[in-house]
Amino acid sequence: MIHLSTLLFAAAAFGLFLYTLQLAALLVHRRARCRVARSPRGISILKPLCGMDDDLAANLACFVALDYEPYELLLGVRDCHDPAYPLAVAVARRHPRRVRVVLQRGSAGLNPKVNQLCTLVRAARYDVVVVSDSNVRVPPEYLDEIAAHLEDPRVGLVTHPVVGVDEARFGSLMDNMHLAASVGAGMIGAKRVVGQDIVVGKSMALRKSDLAALGGFEALADVLAEDYILGRMIGNKLKKRVVVARAAVLNVSQRRTNREFYNRYSRWSIIHRQAIGPGMYAAQAIMHPTMMAAAGAAFHPSALTLGGLGVACALKLAYDGAALKLLRGGRVPLLMVLASPAKDALLACAWASGLVRRRVNWRGNPLRVLRGTRLALPRA
Repeated sequence: MIHLSTLLFAAAAFGLFLYTLQLAALLVHRRARCRVARSPRGISILKPLCGMDDDLAANLACFVALDYEPYELLLGVRDCHDPAYPLAVAVARRHPRRVRVVLQRGSAGLNPKVNQLCTLVRAARYDVVVVSDSNVRVPPEYLDEIAAHLEDPRVGLVTHPVVGVDEARFGSLMDNMHLAASVGAGMIGAKRVVGQDIVVGKSMALRKSDLAALGGFEALADVLAEDYILGRMIGNKLKKRVVVARAAVLNVSQRRTNREFYNRYSRWSIIHRQAIGPGMYAAQAIMHPTMMAAAGAAFHPSALTLGGLGVACALKLAYDGAALKLLRGGRVPLLMVLASPAKDALLACAWASGLVRRRVNWRGNPLRVLRGTRLALPRA
């Protein structure tokens, strides 16, 4: 058992080394200057709604007040029975020149979000379209930076790192920390360290002409990771670049419970495994260094291994706090940093469930996720 324990601690050390590289990449990325468009172009923001997200009214108000011209905000709902529909109509009435409500027409496939996007993009007036989730807020320079990057014809898509804000429950606190330390920082680290594009659908911008060349959103209607697949198609089919913008988008998570946190990332784990394949997914166990160290200590308990586990937890905790500070700014709440071990334990369990599970519930729809995140209905 001592040899297995040593191997597990070596894997934990390598994982912590990778997090150090990721933190360095994040530091370089955040120090870069924010680009400004030479000649602003029209932008259509496509925002599919599904129910009442945390503080949805404030989220929408942020997008109405962006300092950019010209742009429009299209609020999509599946039908007028959606709980978000009355609020969307009220926002459109207050800002008739800026905002329109778009009801979904038809269903191109099994992904309910993509079905809304198919209708929204047909209603868009401008060639540049921005897909933006309903639970995010953005900085004032958001659209200007997008326009600046898309002035380069070699750029096919612009995405943004993600950080969570406004936690009021412990589940949201873990969620927001994970979004900064693993999702947002991971996007930047993957791009700058190994040249790997990770597109997150919280925010992605591209030209309608490029989207049409890929078959439109209809080509993505039966996959669950439409953001990841779209990023791959931009590079593989159009031979264009994906850019990770400097500015981060703020994912508002206030009232998520611990169970909801676990269920959310169990679903993400299933999607991730089916997107990258089982071998690569299994290898990413090294990105759970505290899990590796805990297993090492369990296989060969001793003062040395328990001390090693404590060091691994402390280093991962320090990384989480630093990543949150760099992406979100301000003071890092002490409780959030202390929540790091609990977060990592639940995420490790979610990762393990992704090894065997295939079914998800997405926007109230039970679905099976196949290779490449292709969707199928549950078997009878």
